[in-house]
Amino acid sequence: MPPPVPSPRRVARILRTSLFAQVACALVLGIVVGRLWPDTATTFQPLGDGFVRLIKTVIAPLVFCVVVVGIAKAGNLKAFGRIGLKALIWFEVASTAALLLGLIAANVVGPGSGMNVDPSKLDASAIDSKTAGGSLPSTSEFILDALPQSAVGAFAENSLLQVLVLACLTGAALLHLGSTRVPKILPAIEQVQEVVFAIVGFIMKLAPLAVFGAMVHLVGEYGLGVIKTYGKLIILCYVVALLFLALLAVALKLVTGLSLWKFVRYTRGEMLLALGTASSETVMPRMMQKLRQAGARDDAVGLVLPTGYSFNLDGASIYLSIGTVFIAQAVGVDLSLSQQITVVLVLMLTSKGMAGVPGSAFLALSATASSLGVIPAGAVALLLGVDRIMDSMRVATNLLGNCVAVFAVSRWEGALDTERAKKVLDGEIAFVEDEDRPEAGAEAKAPALPEPAEAAAAAQVARVDVPAQTAAKEPAPEVG
Repeated sequence: MPPPVPSPRRVARILRTSLFAQVACALVLGIVVGRLWPDTATTFQPLGDGFVRLIKTVIAPLVFCVVVVGIAKAGNLKAFGRIGLKALIWFEVASTAALLLGLIAANVVGPGSGMNVDPSKLDASAIDSKTAGGSLPSTSEFILDALPQSAVGAFAENSLLQVLVLACLTGAALLHLGSTRVPKILPAIEQVQEVVFAIVGFIMKLAPLAVFGAMVHLVGEYGLGVIKTYGKLIILCYVVALLFLALLAVALKLVTGLSLWKFVRYTRGEMLLALGTASSETVMPRMMQKLRQAGARDDAVGLVLPTGYSFNLDGASIYLSIGTVFIAQAVGVDLSLSQQITVVLVLMLTSKGMAGVPGSAFLALSATASSLGVIPAGAVALLLGVDRIMDSMRVATNLLGNCVAVFAVSRWEGALDTERAKKVLDGEIAFVEDEDRPEAGAEAKAPALPEPAEAAAAAQVARVDVPAQTAAKEPAPEVG
């Protein structure tokens, strides 16, 4: 028997309640409109750009609140430091693996072989317009840029690393002062966090419009012909990205016992939105919320995920390594083993300073080409036509790589409720958008901050036995 056809009422209900269905429809409609009426590309572009701007306004305060509350509730600044260190170790291993995988694949397949491009005929000035005349920061500049000059400036400039530094200092100060000296600060920050999540919920209603506008602009502006010209390079990048994600899935299974495929299904709406808008920032608030509800502790989510946006760009690493070899092959330069090792070492550094820099991929490629001394700088312009097509690969790989890092580091630090995570990914526990904590009811409340000088005494008092009848009659006091 043929499968039953869904009733119009059921279809309408799915479109009304499912973010995935709304975004999928907007994606298809955007491709059709961009293909049929390419002149309308610039007309619809503000829909996507406006949505990204709205999301960016809430990212900094959300990261601040989640990190401060996470540190305060964990009650242990050393544990937070361990999470940060373990996250950096994971980031370096993962991004280096992505670089090596891309480099090996490019040498085996040879996506630029036989192109015989004359670099003198390429318009190198187009790179300057793409990068807005900017440059990647040096190591010292990158470290200094992570330190805020003012509290207001960190939020105004939407600098996540600066906001993280402020949040860590604030959380440490709350632990140092204790609940008796600042009894109202933590509840106030938690309430601000709830307000920000509510704002995110409002903005997400506009997600289908954003995807529609972004896809009309992409298809109308760049067309589909570029896929024919750079087909071999595009296919290679996407295949390598899938291979890398398969390796991540194995690592996630070994470390946590969780399934990456089930996580993708759990976050399919957010993944499709990130692909449609070509920006992983648009889904950071929702991903933080979903990771928390999937059993990852607040401090791990608040530190690992935002930090990964600057330090763990796995998709960009794949693209940069393949792109460098592609350019060399296209202009007829045969890179030696030592030169390819140099490529990896240079990209390990330059890829860490890419976040937030316009045209950062081209800046990193230009820096790599200059360090080798054998690839003409103008040859980087070869990738101008295909760069936008690669956004989907970079965004999906970066986002999933960072989410895997959250689960892995959380498990490594003992900050992951594995049983709850499995139930959430299996669909036994439904995602609740406005739920502040993974737990429900009173146990979701935050414990009061311990007073440092009295923590040991309080712990001793807590050990005093309470008569069973009294405990049964008197309800537990509500904290916060």
